[in-house]
Amino acid sequence: MFKNEVIAMILAGGEGRRLNILSAKRAKPAVPFGGKYRIIDFCLSNCVNSSIYCVGVLTQYNPRSLHEHIRIGKDWDLDRLNGGVFLLQPFISDADTDWYRGTADAIYQSLRFIRNRAPELVLILSGDHVYTMDYRHMIEFHKKKKADLTLAVMQVPIEEAHRFGIITIGAEGEVVRFDEKPEVPKSNLVNMGIYVFNRKVLEEEVEKEALREGTSFDFGRDIIPRMIQDKRVFTYPFSGYWKDVGTIDSYWEANMELLGEESPLKFKEINWPVYTPVADRPPVKFGRDSQVENCIIGEGAIINGKVSQSVIFNGVYVSEGARIEGSILMNDCYIGKNSQMERVILDKGVIIGEGSRIGGGQVLNVNKKYPEVLWSGITIIGKNSRIPSGCEIGKNCIIGADLDENDFPSLIVLSGETIEKPSMEV
Repeated sequence: MFKNEVIAMILAGGEGRRLNILSAKRAKPAVPFGGKYRIIDFCLSNCVNSSIYCVGVLTQYNPRSLHEHIRIGKDWDLDRLNGGVFLLQPFISDADTDWYRGTADAIYQSLRFIRNRAPELVLILSGDHVYTMDYRHMIEFHKKKKADLTLAVMQVPIEEAHRFGIITIGAEGEVVRFDEKPEVPKSNLVNMGIYVFNRKVLEEEVEKEALREGTSFDFGRDIIPRMIQDKRVFTYPFSGYWKDVGTIDSYWEANMELLGEESPLKFKEINWPVYTPVADRPPVKFGRDSQVENCIIGEGAIINGKVSQSVIFNGVYVSEGARIEGSILMNDCYIGKNSQMERVILDKGVIIGEGSRIGGGQVLNVNKKYPEVLWSGITIIGKNSRIPSGCEIGKNCIIGADLDENDFPSLIVLSGETIEKPSMEV
């Protein structure tokens, strides 16, 4: 339906500092999610399920893991001669190019790519949100309204609204005011970061913005507020599940919501699959004394202890006597015998020694300068960290190896004593 009419541009270059050490060495869209996926899988899958097969992915910050994950796009049926997926990065040339200054600058530096494909419409997406959405409905709405720009919007809890662009609409759904992340929001109708632009209007607006002095070159701060003065800008209301997993708490909550009896994220529907590279792993194995209650368990996991209300990724090993509750364990973590964890996020390859206790207990005095990070009792342990046997770690802790304390003020850097990775055979 949209073979030559629409191309999608996915903004996937953000640093994502609010995800703390989970995004210290990877782009935020590459952060693992839900037991087998990466965050960007939802956006890519929405495109192909909406019959949009020409997709540009704009990367910048720590792009290697994202590039390795997407590769040529085969797992999303995007390895095509006509269309396909294209990984686009900022570059230096004789033209006025540099690192992306903002979301609109990323599109500006990709204008040659867009013009070469000459679509009628450009669908611009944020690559760090978790949701399922048929973009075809929004595109038809845009065309019916004869809009220059259509923004997807939805209502969120008012206490979260300050994290988003706030929309004020008129009687016909037109945008009459746009406030980017105000300290005191006037409403809870927010911008989802999903835009349909007429291509020629998009080109005109970003080229105009490139000539302005001191611009942040951002859609929310610069281009959209200006466009509502003299262009047809409309809102497309969305009522399905959508989650900005840009903070530790929202990331943890989104994973836990998958465990509900009626999960709001319908990614298991046959007619709307979420694609991801298939792991070549053996089946899950449950030991004789294992107990598992309401969990997602990834391929190749071996469970010999007690696990409840948790998301367990591929290749995780849980030893005898271990107890895990309300936690997220990414690929290839090893949990030693008789260890206990509650509300803990382990990045890939973490090894927990025997008899360790993580989470629970007294809350540490977290630096109040960073209130958005680790205040609700969650503890994070960074990629490939080694926790010695018998170690006790309380709530709201950040544990990591090979990271800079200046970048993460609440970080406890592991050094000195480490443990070797035990055998994972049963």
